[in-house]
Amino acid sequence: MDDRVAGALSLPEDWPAHPDLSLALNRMGSFDWDLDTGLMHMDRTALDVFDLTPDEYDDRPASLSPRVPTDEAQRLDGLVSHALKSGRTNYGAYFRIQRRDGTLRWTHTQGFVRRDGTGRPRRIIGIVRDATQELADSTARRELDEERRQRTSLVEGTTAALAHARTVKDVIAVLKNSQGLAHLGATSLVMGLLESGRIHLVADGPEGAYVPGTRYTRVDEQYPMSEVVRTLSPRFIESAEDFAASYPILWPNISHLGITSAAYMPLIAQARPIGALGLLYRDKGGFTADERNLLTALGTSIAQSLQRAMLYEQEHDLAEGLQQAMLPRRIPSVPGAQVAVRYRSARLGRDIGGDWYDLIPLPGGRVGAVIGDVQGHDTHAAAVMGQLRIVLRAYAAEGHSPATVMARASVFLHELDTDRFATCTYAEVDLTTGVVQVVRAGHVDPVLRDVDGSCRRVVSEGGLPLGLSAEFGRLEYPVSTVELDPGQTMILFTDGLVELPGSDLDEGMQRLTSLVANGPQDLQKLADQLCDAVDGRGGQDDVAVLLLRRRAAHAPQQGGRLQQHVAQNDPEALSSSRHMIRAAVRAWGAKDRADEIELAADELITNALMHTDGGAVVTIRVLAGTERRLRVDVEDRSSALPRRRDAGEDGVSGRGLMLVDRLADVWGVESRGSGKCVWCEFLIPTR
Repeated sequence: MDDRVAGALSLPEDWPAHPDLSLALNRMGSFDWDLDTGLMHMDRTALDVFDLTPDEYDDRPASLSPRVPTDEAQRLDGLVSHALKSGRTNYGAYFRIQRRDGTLRWTHTQGFVRRDGTGRPRRIIGIVRDATQELADSTARRELDEERRQRTSLVEGTTAALAHARTVKDVIAVLKNSQGLAHLGATSLVMGLLESGRIHLVADGPEGAYVPGTRYTRVDEQYPMSEVVRTLSPRFIESAEDFAASYPILWPNISHLGITSAAYMPLIAQARPIGALGLLYRDKGGFTADERNLLTALGTSIAQSLQRAMLYEQEHDLAEGLQQAMLPRRIPSVPGAQVAVRYRSARLGRDIGGDWYDLIPLPGGRVGAVIGDVQGHDTHAAAVMGQLRIVLRAYAAEGHSPATVMARASVFLHELDTDRFATCTYAEVDLTTGVVQVVRAGHVDPVLRDVDGSCRRVVSEGGLPLGLSAEFGRLEYPVSTVELDPGQTMILFTDGLVELPGSDLDEGMQRLTSLVANGPQDLQKLADQLCDAVDGRGGQDDVAVLLLRRRAAHAPQQGGRLQQHVAQNDPEALSSSRHMIRAAVRAWGAKDRADEIELAADELITNALMHTDGGAVVTIRVLAGTERRLRVDVEDRSSALPRRRDAGEDGVSGRGLMLVDRLADVWGVESRGSGKCVWCEFLIPTR
């Protein structure tokens, strides 16, 4: 008894074995797929199963695509999606991978779905393993045979795989990787499409099969694809001798391939031929009646998929051309700023929508930055976007204030008699002072990246989307003022960059600020990274991005000018105008008189708001001339001229103009057609 106990105690130091060692020795690799980020970690054994090296895999499932045939990938995607949506906790599947040398190998995967307290899937943790030996076992073979018998017919299976093909290239890839074609014993396929009376060879069979001069052939030439297009009937070639006798031009060029038979089918859609498909066989002689019927039905299915793919490509080319025509052909270089723009189309549908960006050079060292999104994802949305972009550019170039630009654009869209509305952000940036006036129409807030890399959301009050504000008579657009210091970057974007099904906007904004903060310093690389992040998480909406970085401050320009509308009963607008004046005065070299200028301007604005029925428009600018003067204009819609009067010892009103008279070097009043302008000027030293 003691001997048995002693023997039991003399166990190896590494007993029991670590699970990682057990998995590795049994050639099982593990993976951990984070569904929120889309990243999937795979250990070294798992990469070996996929015949990949660590430097060929970047923790994204898309990196596995070179090893997973298209039809297998679609089947796996459907299996995983069903498990996630149905609430299942696990799934398992056999599938094939294509090794580095081109051979196919059976593999098995099993995954466990981890969900949070609400039932939402968060991670999939599982294993992958080489199943070649397992499926070589007779029992596994019987199970696979049973599974094959339960599947639908070959034509239905191929049709299901082709349903996911969007382009002609996708159709060819599905056919080459199709298990059905392999079961038929075909060595390879050739395919030609009918274009302007000629057959264009788009798939030319195995390596070394291409015959020079046959990329384009006439329908009346003596080739098998030409024949089936002419006759609209399939052609079954049952021997090498039959091939040589029937097509003496083609056979000498392909006889070295060892082809013993072939089947050529016309591809007919809507009662007209669109091309031809040929299947080439080795070690096969003749075709049974069932095989002929099966191949004919297969040709019909492929023809329908091809026609759909050809129509899609035509629509895609048209949509892409329209989208590019509507967006600016080039972004002008702006002195004092570095700019990067990107447009990423939706990955579904016609790849077209109403997202846009624009950069508008303005007088006085200013620039207008626009980002917007017209409702919808179709050619109508793109057409409305193009018109709206043009009118926004026109209103801004006419010199209107940012709030007026937005209000007029809303009226235009409303009068366009369309059922679409648009969200938009317009930022007018003075690159001399760094003052940015931001107006939002139902759009997401911009993001500001500081020189040290920190990132924050620029929260600003906004108005209704364009079109809706005019419909409901609410055309007031508050103006928010921020300062853009040299080296800081303002990022304008559409909601496709931050919105993701199943998450709210705040989560998306947090992801974006983190991505921007940790992103590269180079603007072009940062713009690319933002779009890549959308692709990585499977974003299904269009994305437009505009990044504007202010360079080192440059000398003030003669004629530098800033303007802002101040509405009545809007303390924020009054505070914003003070902010703008303070920043402009400092940037234009009048720092010593900043308090005087700000106080005088504040008095003029307050007088206009108190003694008139409407708001005021304040303009601050540097006057050209031998002396550098800074001028403040305050316009209102009242024709009543102000007058100086003694406020008395206890009076509250009446002190404003007296104060302006003492602070300014000169002031005055000008009558305007629809009101008046009260102005004052300050002499500022030459720097």
